[in-house]
Order: sequence, then structure tokens, then C-alpha cells
Amino acid sequence: MNARVFRDSYGVPHLQAGDPLALVYLQGVNAARDRAWQLELERRRCLGTSAAFLGAEAVGWDVFARQARLADTAQRCFESLDGETQEWVSAYVDGVNHALAGGARRAPEFAETGLTPQQWEPWAPLGIWLTVHILFAGFPSKLWRTHVASILGDDALELFSSEGPHGSGSNGWLIPGTHTASGQPIVAGDPHRYVENPGVYQQIHLTCPEYDVLGLAVPGVPGLAHFGHTGTVAWAITNAMADYQDLYAEQLRRTATRVEALGPDGWEPATAHTEVVEVAGGDPVEVEVIETARGPVIIGAADGGAGMLGGGGAEDRQATVGGGRTLPAVISLRYPPRVTGKLGFEVMARLLRATTVADVDAAFDDWVEPVNVVLAADTAGGLLHRTAGVVPRRARDNMLRVVPAWEPGHQWDGRHTPMPRAEVDGPVAMANARELAAGLGVEFAAPYRADRIRELVNARRDWSVDDMPGIHRDTYLGSAGAVLDLLTDLDGLSDQAVALRNELFAWDRHMDATSTTASSYAGVRKALVSRLTDHFAMLENADVPDIFSPWVDSLAHVSYALENLLATDLIPHVNVRWLAREALEEVAANSPRPPWGETHQLAPLHALRGPVFAPSEEPIDLGLSGDHHCVWSTSSLPGLSDVCIRASAARYAWDLADRSASKWIVPLGASGVLGDPHHHDQLPLWLRCELAPADATVTREDLSFSVAVDGFGVVRIEEADPERDLDLIHEWVTAERAVFWGMRSLSRDEIAELYRFLDSLPTHHVYVVRLDGTPVALLQTYDPLADPVGAAYDVEAGDLGVHLLVAPGDPRPGFTGTLIEVLIGYLFEQLGNPRIVVDPDVRNAPAIDRFRRSGFTLGPEAKISHPDGSTKTAQLAFRRRR
Repeated sequence: MNARVFRDSYGVPHLQAGDPLALVYLQGVNAARDRAWQLELERRRCLGTSAAFLGAEAVGWDVFARQARLADTAQRCFESLDGETQEWVSAYVDGVNHALAGGARRAPEFAETGLTPQQWEPWAPLGIWLTVHILFAGFPSKLWRTHVASILGDDALELFSSEGPHGSGSNGWLIPGTHTASGQPIVAGDPHRYVENPGVYQQIHLTCPEYDVLGLAVPGVPGLAHFGHTGTVAWAITNAMADYQDLYAEQLRRTATRVEALGPDGWEPATAHTEVVEVAGGDPVEVEVIETARGPVIIGAADGGAGMLGGGGAEDRQATVGGGRTLPAVISLRYPPRVTGKLGFEVMARLLRATTVADVDAAFDDWVEPVNVVLAADTAGGLLHRTAGVVPRRARDNMLRVVPAWEPGHQWDGRHTPMPRAEVDGPVAMANARELAAGLGVEFAAPYRADRIRELVNARRDWSVDDMPGIHRDTYLGSAGAVLDLLTDLDGLSDQAVALRNELFAWDRHMDATSTTASSYAGVRKALVSRLTDHFAMLENADVPDIFSPWVDSLAHVSYALENLLATDLIPHVNVRWLAREALEEVAANSPRPPWGETHQLAPLHALRGPVFAPSEEPIDLGLSGDHHCVWSTSSLPGLSDVCIRASAARYAWDLADRSASKWIVPLGASGVLGDPHHHDQLPLWLRCELAPADATVTREDLSFSVAVDGFGVVRIEEADPERDLDLIHEWVTAERAVFWGMRSLSRDEIAELYRFLDSLPTHHVYVVRLDGTPVALLQTYDPLADPVGAAYDVEAGDLGVHLLVAPGDPRPGFTGTLIEVLIGYLFEQLGNPRIVVDPDVRNAPAIDRFRRSGFTLGPEAKISHPDGSTKTAQLAFRRRR
């Protein structure tokens, strides 16, 4: 199978290669070309070096990344992988390294920030995965609960329980064949995350002789972890809302030689070293990185102020809480990958080979983080509903709040096993609610989405994939009753308020973009949340690093826990019905309201606050239907803004009867490059909650290039076809002038076999160069790391090896020099590689001289094998892009 990149009409990559390693290399190349900025940004965030180009606002994250030891943890997890998985991940990284510089040339953010791509470490994909998910379980919510309990008492620990502002959540449903028109299952859903630009998911189709899989990849990470369809089995996940990360209050002291921490058995050594965070446009920030037996210290500094280390005696220890603080001064984080050295990456390669539900089930046995609920179905009748991941066993107090490191009873005691699962005897819905994973966490999503999905999927027994958008786009707001019930039996309302109340009571509770009543309901809710938050003013200003501020914001917590707060008896001093009256009157006085979609607008997040639309493009309306508790989940922050920043990061519908009928969509598009035709071409469909074909008609990616050169002619570079161009290639490589290519003794069949092999490699490419339609040269490019040349010098990321054979013909003054400059322009400007390496035979003095005159710098000599078994001594030479 030849190494090929195909694209459908939305630019979605469909990749094929001759074996899994070649395929995952090609996946890395593709990710680097389509998502270069996103890849390098996430890698730098893992390293804690993003402030070096993003400036002061990124310092908080970088300090956390250093303190939490994200990069070191990723490296540990990589080193613990089996050799086969290490090789697979490394092949992906090789592809990224080869293409990242070229991808960076296309992405405007690199020029805007002055960022230069670096060579990726083999463990970089694990670091990206960890970085994307380290806050997924919402451990900062324990800071909030501890803060609340210190002010309101322990009875209030779970007062604000509901789906908190931690950015996770998803819908998923499995409809067995008993409820479908085809008799085969359907797996569908949509993960909810912050909508980012570029998006967190990349649609992709991966094909090699061992497997053929389509699904949603995370850019920077090989394979398909969360959502995939192999043809005979499909799987999907939602966040289980499990609690698997703990925060410990630490007491630290510094002796003459080291830092020590107080544990259950007394003082024990902690590790400590200093790192420096560079800041664009600002002074560098020094960070002391401390790790106790529990884990890395993520809150607390080393010298003076909150969380500082004392001298050497007990009198200098840090108090747990004191001096008006509501939180411990020094807090450490314990999380499974740091403890176990495992992240679950072995699972990703196994999922690609899965053909049955049993294969998917067995693969997820080794999953680590994040903890998910998994649904899967196969064509043989297999169905799966289970949780997967590592959840430690420990005291419930650990799951609720910051716990003292020095007290016994807070240590981890193994892990939950077996993980919860359930038999599938009908349609299944998963939406982060307190169901299958109830024993694994403390804070789950409200049940409205899960209940509504179950209601919908059980209403019919003839579902098809084409019907799935009808579930995706459901806008019924089950939580509306909690607010509307407060409006009954209110006396003394103004005429406008009575009219508005009657309108709300008659409302169908659908949050449609065109509905003014939905907008009025949102206005009442917003005003109610604002007033209710005023009663919790004592909770403002929790003393935490800025990175954790969203998790200790009282307005956010009141917004998401509104239904719980309206029902609790823990705040008897608050007259919520009076607050509802005031909210109703406020909105009535400012009626009429615009349609919901005018204020409920999508606002994708971008690290540089970059636009969705290029200056030359006509913007489209980004108004949305839906709301936080709708199946069409589009989250704003009631009480603050109607703007939506969290919604479906993708939607999918996997058909087990016919994979080619499966569908998907992402918020923007396949490309992360502003101005690219596929940057946001899926946005109109996504806004309407429609789906695009997942297994669509594709065409081969065209790498041809043409340029007219004054006084020379039109040069066209096009990929060679080993069958179509065999006569030409055979004639040229066996000619007398090609003696240094080492192929003169090969037969036509041997040359055909060789070029078919090159055509199967994602690392090597062969082009025929034509001048005014006449073939004039053979151009071959390669990744030096995948060629013997790479062993002869220090390969830099993005290096491109080049072989050039000019066809026989009558001499033309300046012909070769002009042709070389055109080809170099193609390699530098179109492919984007920063440096070219050539390797002419040391005996080929004219070629060496020609390259020197074309701006190449001579490097070392190297012994290289020829295809016919002979060897040559090559003169390496290099030219950098100016």
C-alpha cells in the first residue's frame, strides 16, 4: 500500500500507508502541516515555556506546569511504555519533526509571536495529553470547597454541588439494533469542551494493511483515543466525572541541606530545585519546584509570603490555615500518572486494531487518565457500557477538600477495581450524570441531559444515522422549572412583570436561537444569579494563584449550582422568592428582549485572541441555540454573560450497519491556519447542528507546483507515478551520466520494485520536473532520519534530503543553476523545510561545485550504500532558507 494523503471536500485527511509505523509517521506529518501552531503551543505549555512568546498572561500556567512536573511526568510515562508503543509514538514524533517547520511557515501566529518551532522530544505527545487533561477532573474545586467550609462550615462543603466551571462534559448514546431501522447499533454523541481555535479534535481516517479506522484525533497525539470506528466496532467516551486527584496541605521546613515535609510518620525529605520562566516583554520569574512524598507542590513559594518555607525549627513550620487565610499556604497535588508512571498510551495503538467489543473492552482495561465512561458496539452483536481509568481508593474527605498531609488516613490504598460496568439491554445514555460512575466521584452533572436523551432514544425503534442530528439539536431545558416555579403566587407584580410571567409559563422551554421568550428566561435567570451571588460576598477573594481563579469564583459557582441553591435549606436567611420577583421585574422593565441567538453567540478561544475570520472573509452570524443543560449543550455563564465558550467540540454518529453512512462535524474545520479554505468551512453546519459524511469521496492531495520563470519557461513539479513514469525513470537512472546514482546495473524490474517501494514510504517522495511540458529532471526528497544519510551528521528538525538528476540533453548555459534555484524555491517556500541536505558522490566534482555555487555549504563526508549494493563516499552539503 502506497503512502498517500487524500482529502475530502472539507479537507479532512484520509491517510494510507504500508504499515502502522509508516502510517503514524504520516499522521504526525499531517498534524504538523495542518495544526502547527496548536501542536507547538501545547508542547510549550507542557514544558512551561509559553510565557516566553505569549507574555505575562501565560506566566501563571507556566509556573503551574513547572511545579506540577508535567514534562517530567510525561517523560516517565514514555519510559514505562513497552518497546513497541515507544516505537509507535516515536514514529509520530519523527513525522511532526520533519514537517513542523513547514507547517509553521503557513501559520501566522509564529510570525506574530516570533516563535520558532523546536525539535520535539519522543515523549512530547504524552506531555500534550497530560497538559490537555490535567485540569479535567477539576481538582481546583477542592480549593473552593475548602474555602467555603472555612467560612460557612462543613455543612456547606457540597452546597454548590452541580456541574462546576471546570470545562468538561459530554453526551453519548448507544442505540442497539433492537431500536434501529437497520438492526445494527448506532453509537453517537458529542464531547463538550471549550471551543478552541483551532479545535481540540481533528477528524481523520487512518488506513494500512493491519487496520482501517476513522475517528477523532487529538492534534499532537497519535492514533484515536476517544472516538473511533474500525468498520466492525465503534466506540465513544464521556467524562466519568470521577475524582482521582488529591490536594494535600503541606508543612515544610528547610534544613541546612534540604527541604523536608511533615508526613504521617514525621519529617521526611522532599526534593527541591529552581527553574526560571522566561517572559516575553517582562522579567524572568524564578520558581522553586518542590515535591513531597504526596506529590508536587503547586501552591506555595520558597521565600516569604504565602506558602513560604520557614527556617529549620518547628516554630517556623507553615500553619495549615492562619493569618486570615481560608486555604493552606502550601498545597501539593497527587495525580495517578505522577504516582504510577502510566498514562495509558498503550491503549491507543490497541484500539486501532480492535475488531470487536471484546477488543475495545480489553484495551480500556489499561486506560489511566482521564477517567471515562465508554460505550461500544460491534457488528456481531457485542455491546459495552463501562468506566475506564485509574481512581485511587482513599478516604472520602480526600475527594471533597484539601486534606492535611501529616495526618494518618489520607494515603492512597490501591485503586478501584474492577471499574464499574453495566449490562446493555436497551438504549444507553451517558451525559456525566451520577449513574454508572457514582462511586468514583463526588460532583456530577445534573441529570437533565441524560434524562432527555433517554426519553428521546426510547421514543422510537427505527432510528437511523440520518436521524441523529434530531437528538443532537434538542433544545429542551429541563432545569428551567426550578426558576419558573419561583414565579408562581407572586403578588403585587407590575403589569409588565405579569405579562412576562404569563409568557414564560406558556413557553415550551426550548432554548432556540430565534426565541425571544428563551432570551427573557435567560435574562431572569441571569438577574436571579446576580442577586443570589450578592448574598455570598463573604466567599469572594479566595487566596489562590490566578490560574485557579475560575474555580473559586462565587458567581460561577452560583450560576452552575443554581438549582441546588434554590432547593437547599442551608441558606434560610436568603429569600429566594423575593430575589426572583426582583429579577422578573428587572427583565420586564427592559423588554422586549432580542432573540436568544443575538446574545448567545459562539466565541472560540484563541491563545492570541485571534479572529475566526480572515480580513478578506465575510463573517457569518455565530448565534446559537441551546443552553448548559440542553442536549444541544452550549454553555455561557449565567449572571455574567450569554456568550458561549463551551459547547460540542465535535459531533459524531457511528453506523455499525454501514460505516460509510457515518457522520461527523467539528466547530471550525480541518485546518488550523487562518485563511485556509478549510479553517472554518464546517462552521455553518455545526451552527445548525447538522453533520457531514465521515467516509466521503476523497481525492489525492495534489503536491504539484508550477512557476513561470522569465527567459527560462514554465517549470512544473509533480509527483512521479512508478508505473506511468517507469520508462522515463529507467532510462535516466541507467544512463551514463547517472553513474553516481548506483543504479546502472539494475534491471527494469528491479528499478520498478525500488520506486514502488519509495512510493510506499511517507518519508520519501519522487517528483518529475518538466520545463514547458518536457521532462527535464528527477527530484527525490527524503527525511534524513529515515535514510542512511541521517546517521552521518546531526539531523535538525525539518531537514530535507534531496537527490537531483538532470536529464540527458544538449547543454544550455545557466540551465542547471536556474533549475536548482527554482527547485530550492519550491522546497523552501512550498514545502517549508528550513534546511536542505544533498549528498553527491565525492568523485562528482561538477555536482559539488554546482551546489557550492548555488549557496550550499560543504559538510562532512559519509559512507552511503547504493541500491545495487555498492557504497559511495558522499560529500554532504547544506543550504538554509534565507
